Amino acid sequence: MKKLKKLSFCAVLLTSLVFAGCGTTQDGTAENPQNAQQEQTTAPQTMQVNLNTGEPNTIDPGLAEDIPSMSVARAAFDGLLRLNEKGELKEAVAEKYEVSADGLTYTFHLRDTKWSNGDPVTAHDFEYAWKRVLDPETASGYAYQLYYLKNGEAFNARKAKAEDVGVKATDDRTLVVTLENPAPFFPELVASVTYFPVNKKVVEGNKDWAAKPETYIGNGPFVLKKWEHKSVIEFAKNDTYWDKDAVHLSTLTINMIEDPNTELSMFEKGDLDWAGSPLGDLPLDALDALKDSGKMQTQATAGTYWYIFNTTQKPFDNKKIRQAFATAVNRKEIAESVVPFKSTPATGILPPTMALNPDGYIKDGDVETARKLLAEGMKEAGLTELPELTISYNTTEVNQRIATVIQDQWRKAFGIEVKLVNKENKVHREQMKEGNFTIGRASWIGDFNDPINFLEVFKGGLNTSKWENKEFLDLLAQSAKEGDPAKRKEILKKADAIVMDEMPALPIYYFTYAWVKQDSVKDVVVDALGFIDFKYASNVK
Repeated sequence: MKKLKKLSFCAVLLTSLVFAGCGTTQDGTAENPQNAQQEQTTAPQTMQVNLNTGEPNTIDPGLAEDIPSMSVARAAFDGLLRLNEKGELKEAVAEKYEVSADGLTYTFHLRDTKWSNGDPVTAHDFEYAWKRVLDPETASGYAYQLYYLKNGEAFNARKAKAEDVGVKATDDRTLVVTLENPAPFFPELVASVTYFPVNKKVVEGNKDWAAKPETYIGNGPFVLKKWEHKSVIEFAKNDTYWDKDAVHLSTLTINMIEDPNTELSMFEKGDLDWAGSPLGDLPLDALDALKDSGKMQTQATAGTYWYIFNTTQKPFDNKKIRQAFATAVNRKEIAESVVPFKSTPATGILPPTMALNPDGYIKDGDVETARKLLAEGMKEAGLTELPELTISYNTTEVNQRIATVIQDQWRKAFGIEVKLVNKENKVHREQMKEGNFTIGRASWIGDFNDPINFLEVFKGGLNTSKWENKEFLDLLAQSAKEGDPAKRKEILKKADAIVMDEMPALPIYYFTYAWVKQDSVKDVVVDALGFIDFKYASNVK
């Protein structure tokens, strides 16, 4: 039996003072633990993360539509409300706010805060920013997020004027917001990137203000210091930020490495402090080992990975053909073999946190039914053979593997060959918007935890499928006016059933985020909707 070694003074000390440090000076005497702790905590804290999708599409908060773009904007900007380090919704630029008894009017009272160039942040900046998003000339894909404002949708459709929109700065510190209908989730929306302010003077003075660090003026925890396109984005702590004492990182560096193996390798060498979701990705072949080692953390999130059918092109202008291709997909195989620990099979558009039909809508991998639907659909469409079909996806390991598996499943089910085309993320998104695809990889992460946020993807500017259904749109409109939660739920349930019957999108799996982080990293907020916030992060090495 081996003898137990005598515990050193440092080891004993660490059992009671978790954050204390202990070492020796050059002459071999013990350092003062309190002095070591002071040096450790006051040293500059840095953090290195990775963005595996390449260049963000934009870092303008009013135009941001995806997690990479929104994550950059969230670092540089602050809204009226923000999630704290515990994921709780708290006041930010707004010091307090009141809601009228009928739920239609919100009055926000702003605290004294500044832009990173020293200008005061005022209620007028918020009014300008919100109306800018709604302005049809801005062409913001997320304009619909402000349709909850009175006359917001009408202004965006050129049926009302900017002054008719229900947001008004009554003075520099007071913002009065009037809603079209009561929206109990509105505070959650106010904390989202689309509702962030922008500096009117800066934006109107330079149309390219969000393209360079020297002109990118924000009001958030960090300021943009460097942007080497397709390489690195670097932030520094914003010393003019109203809550700067809560910000511990002196620098935040976002690398742009698209290969997950390189990302994990850099993490293991200590060159990255965080690898994996939500910004990066872990190699699929490493997931089992990372899980077994206890290093990998996972978190289910309100997001659905799906394929979009272009319903303006043959053969997917036919509902039964869309149903056939969706029914032939074996989601369980994908969830268990392609993205284990990162997914659960999707049987509907809505993720489990907001599902209206918990039993789901799709029979998984039902090839017999799929073949029957395809034959019926082709007869209806007057087709004797299918045209060339293509799956378009943005380049990642996960997307490539999923496309390959589904390609094989459709080959076995229908005896057809589907072409795979991968593109850079920005190009893929643009071509999806332009309708230049047959089947396109996409996904949706909730902006707030309510079914309407997913269902509205199939109307307006975000509806890349171009599918239209009057009954569906009428139901969404009815739900907005229904004040009874139970009745509203039933209305949305009908709308959900229509989407799943018409199948403009093919749901594949619900997201589970997976990541690894260095032990020194604390208080990075990954909320239930999948957004990441580095405001409160610390990294004491």
